[in-house]
Amino acid sequence: MKSDFLIAITQLSAEKNLPKETVIGAVEAALVSAYKKDNFAANQNIRVKINPNTGGVKVWAEKTVVEVPSDGRYEISLDEARRVKPDIQIDETIEVEATPHNAGRIAAQTAKQVILQRLHEAEHSAIFEEYAGKEGDIVTGLVHRIESRQIFIDLGRTEAILPAVEQVPNERYRVGQRLKVYLLEVVRTNRGPRVIVSRSHPDLLRRLFELEVPEVFSGLVELKSIAREAGFRSKIAVAARQDGIDPVGCCVGLRGIRIQNIVNELNGEKIDVVMWNPGASILIANALSPARVLSVDLNDREEIATVVIPDRQLSLAIGKEGQNVRLAVKLTGWRIDIKSASVAEAERVAEAELLTEIGEETVVGEEVPSETLATTESVLVPARAEEAEPSPALDTTPIPSLVSFEPQLTAEKPQLRFAEDISVSMPTKVEAKPRKKRKGTHDRTAEDGVKLKKRHRTPEIPMDDEEY
Repeated sequence: MKSDFLIAITQLSAEKNLPKETVIGAVEAALVSAYKKDNFAANQNIRVKINPNTGGVKVWAEKTVVEVPSDGRYEISLDEARRVKPDIQIDETIEVEATPHNAGRIAAQTAKQVILQRLHEAEHSAIFEEYAGKEGDIVTGLVHRIESRQIFIDLGRTEAILPAVEQVPNERYRVGQRLKVYLLEVVRTNRGPRVIVSRSHPDLLRRLFELEVPEVFSGLVELKSIAREAGFRSKIAVAARQDGIDPVGCCVGLRGIRIQNIVNELNGEKIDVVMWNPGASILIANALSPARVLSVDLNDREEIATVVIPDRQLSLAIGKEGQNVRLAVKLTGWRIDIKSASVAEAERVAEAELLTEIGEETVVGEEVPSETLATTESVLVPARAEEAEPSPALDTTPIPSLVSFEPQLTAEKPQLRFAEDISVSMPTKVEAKPRKKRKGTHDRTAEDGVKLKKRHRTPEIPMDDEEY
């Protein structure tokens, strides 16, 4: 019987994946509730001890020492107490063995319920402790079931929840699919631990690089910054902590095999690995890759960077729907303003002309900000054009073309008058039309009585001639 008891405890601990001591503790607590139903008082302190080697069960009850006990459940005589503890005195408490021979049916049912409850609590506590220490790591699981707004992933001992906000927009999940997810949060609830995972978190990319790139895992290559738009494109800035190491080459791998494994895990998401630099201008130029940067002008006070790009690579720098420059902003932390080379050159020339017109006193006395120059230029350019008209140098070139063009405009006016004369004569010809039609309508038949054919083509030719 005792061996069967130990076998049952061992099997139960294996099924629940719990330590044997935890299962024995749950059984002891259940036996305390069972024995109190029949053999002990409700408010009496008792303790059950199970021998893990033999499976023997002993119950220890707490009793008060008196000279003559009136209730054997609560009290014990001084002589019996001194057999257990020789130096005990009256009114002191002592624990004595009071193992009952058997327990009733109701007590056994109570013990079963307590055992199951304690095992569930122990299992939930063990799961919480296991996954609470894994927050921020990657776990692998199978898609168990799919609901409208969330996906349940089987992690082995528990189910994780992948909410809709943590899913990748262009990914399609199916039951039985194996996924690597980022363990976002573990929360203790009444129904057990609640595990929240993510597929769109930027740190998922960090953990994947740690799995695929040994230099990142060992710390020789550091991932300084990550910018990600889940499912579409990501940018990572890397730096080497040891001289002689190419951080970009380590992350890409031989023939791109390392980064290709990460791309396959993320279902084709594009990943750009750029070199980190403590200088903001160089970092911004690297972040805008694959576009080539001509110059970077930094405004430290407002953290705005003005970047000049060749005209042919302007769309490449901006990216599809602004994706490339948006990721560069997240990667660097700077607000980036992109201009083409032609626009930047035109603005520079306009600023130079404006400075010459404002005068040397304004230039020497106070430095005019670039924003003020841009607004002032739009206001002053029409004024400069009006002032330039009376100057003799500008009057020599445009005047001949204007003079030769004006007579052509005046020569067209009498042509309009002749057109009016022609339009005056039109009503007389229009009046002649209905007369012909009336005449034709009366003479629909010939003299010999033969009906003539329809004359729908005959009026078209003279009418066209008259109109033209």
